[in-house]
Amino acid sequence: MDHFTYGPLTPGLAFLMSCTGACLGLLCSARAQATAGAVRARWLALAALSLGGTGIWVMHFIAMLGFSIPGREVRYDIPLTLASMLLSVLVVGIGLALAIGGGSRRSTLLAGGAITGTGVGGMHYLGMAAMKTSQPITYDARIVVLSLVVAIIAATAALWAALHVRGIKATVAAVPVMGLAVTGMHYTGMYAMRAGESAPGSRTLDHLHGAEPTQFLAPMITGISLVTLIILVIVAIWPDVEQMADDRDFDIRVNRLTGSHHGV
Repeated sequence: MDHFTYGPLTPGLAFLMSCTGACLGLLCSARAQATAGAVRARWLALAALSLGGTGIWVMHFIAMLGFSIPGREVRYDIPLTLASMLLSVLVVGIGLALAIGGGSRRSTLLAGGAITGTGVGGMHYLGMAAMKTSQPITYDARIVVLSLVVAIIAATAALWAALHVRGIKATVAAVPVMGLAVTGMHYTGMYAMRAGESAPGSRTLDHLHGAEPTQFLAPMITGISLVTLIILVIVAIWPDVEQMADDRDFDIRVNRLTGSHHGV
């Protein structure tokens, strides 16, 4: 098995997309904390799409574009691949809702990290189950457990960052760490893979179903990337946390002045 068919291109792009999703996720999470009700729910949804969709799922499948088995083709089951994307976004959304809804309580942070990390690990192996090849694939159970531990630690760190990281300098420092943690979890999981011996005459793919990577994954990744661009535009035109705080202070002062005027 070769995880780097195109050399450093796919891991580099995967890391870049992970950092992009992490950055947008942090920005959306900060706005979610500064709001309430339906507005908070919308920011949480955008944060989940950014982190779970771009930062994790797109990263995973960009990295998978660099995976190959010499002498074999690889295809993907479309429903399972879609399910892995939905799972990634869902568990990140649950984790963010728990962490932000619970304030800074350690218990909710750890619970959110455990749920999100386990779910992200499930997304990884569900995505791997979607991969079809004529060569039997098995997994080293010890490394699978290690990858889940890495996923839980990375998810907990990401949720902590979503709660506490503010400002440009802190965000710039946190984003590559988050990107490295998520990408590292992926390649740890990939290291657990073992390719067995193929049965005689199994080189033909006539019995395999599914889409080739360029037929399915590339268009889907492009679509998610466009969604990421839309989220970026929304974040860019929406007031940041400091501006929203200033607006609230201004409204409070106006209300006080108005109240004083009516009192007179």
